[in-house]
Amino acid sequence: MARALMIQGTGSNVGKSIIVAGLARAYTRRGLTVRPFKPQNMSNNAAVTVDGGEIGRAQALQAKAAGVQPHTDMNPVLLKPQSNTGAQIIVQGQVFGAQEARAFGEAKDQLMPYVLESFDRLGQTCDLILVEGAGSPAETNLRARDIANMGFARAADVPVVLMGDIDRGGVIAQIVGTQAVLDTEDQSLIQAFAINKFRGDVRLFDGGRDDICARTGWPCLGVIPWFSSAGHLPAEDVADLPARANSAGRGLTIVVPQLPRISNFDDLDPLAAEAEVRLIVVPPGTPLPAEADVVLLGGSKATLSDLAALRSEGWDVDIAAHVRRGGHVLGLCGGYQMLGRSIADPQGIEGPPGRAEGLGYLNIDTDLLPRKTLRLSTGTHRSSGAALTGYEIHMGETTGPDCAHAWLEVDGRPEGASAYAGRVQGCYLHGIFTSDAFRRAWLAQFGLTSRAAYDALVEQTLDDLADHLERHMDLDHMLTIARPPTRTP
Repeated sequence: MARALMIQGTGSNVGKSIIVAGLARAYTRRGLTVRPFKPQNMSNNAAVTVDGGEIGRAQALQAKAAGVQPHTDMNPVLLKPQSNTGAQIIVQGQVFGAQEARAFGEAKDQLMPYVLESFDRLGQTCDLILVEGAGSPAETNLRARDIANMGFARAADVPVVLMGDIDRGGVIAQIVGTQAVLDTEDQSLIQAFAINKFRGDVRLFDGGRDDICARTGWPCLGVIPWFSSAGHLPAEDVADLPARANSAGRGLTIVVPQLPRISNFDDLDPLAAEAEVRLIVVPPGTPLPAEADVVLLGGSKATLSDLAALRSEGWDVDIAAHVRRGGHVLGLCGGYQMLGRSIADPQGIEGPPGRAEGLGYLNIDTDLLPRKTLRLSTGTHRSSGAALTGYEIHMGETTGPDCAHAWLEVDGRPEGASAYAGRVQGCYLHGIFTSDAFRRAWLAQFGLTSRAAYDALVEQTLDDLADHLERHMDLDHMLTIARPPTRTP
């Protein structure tokens, strides 16, 4: 069994995902075979794996950092919120069901065997497993049935490093307070701590660091300065969505309505990286700017409710005006469905059963069905012949006359639909803008010349992140903390 080490955080969004990605790249460069693992994740930003399932986008990035293909064992439980209180549950890459939060909390015990099975299987393939926690182990109200933090660490016998976030303030209380609320056995698993997102001269925090060491008895593995290039890496948390915008760009203005259940919004990252693109994410309560050249409707985990939200914001009126002015509209997955005549969910796949009129720009209709489509694809942009890769992750089937006007060719079949002389287009494929040739061809229709190499940018950022952690963390000490579990799989 591989050695394992778990990174837990004092809260959400302290940087656990990015730190694990950087560690994966650093230890891989040292010659170790590394695998990322997250027992339970909650995100609507998912990736399709080589074994035909889906996992959180962060684990796919961490796999890339480790130089391996994403696999469903890297994130055995994925929760995809569909409402304020309910989520679709993905277990080992496949739909397990949908539950309200309370029912899920009471049923988590039955998911731990799947989590441990995936962890044990992954441990047979590598030298080191880097485990990422979720939220915080200090959430004592969730501890009894926890499978994401100390519940997993105890069950799998994995040592823990606790990560604090100094940027949000109160980091001493974050770390000392976490120790204070944990029981003795949970405390014993924490072997060290580190502090993330420091701005300025790290020597100014020497006293604070030493105070934490004295109060907890844990050694410090490093105070990590702010990594300003993190925005070049695909985001997973919807809280990061506004920061993906590139409001300083010029040449082409792309506007993205921020819908409540927006999913797979890392589709935007390659566009935001373009110097000639001005990408604007529009929050609720704000009209879509009239200067938009393109309105991009992204994926959605709850298409009918997001379509209703779009209308309640008045964005449907803004889009109508945009199209009348000669503007372009692009819909991806759920956004593609919204552009059609109707969306029907007779079986209540994404919420209460229902049907809604679409925006009506594409002569297509969508039925939501129980079977989820999950596949990696390759294809071409029909008008330019540019190659592309992407992935499908949806539960809808779309048909109609405008499908005869497909603008992509994917795996030897037509994909998508278009109308208004190509100004309105949609498709089910996510991830297409990561393909440099396609992105350049798509931007060229607006008179832009792109020379950006997106995958190379991500790879360089991962290398820079690994260098950053090598400089500011004691990675040798961290390796001595990692150990094979003593439990028998």
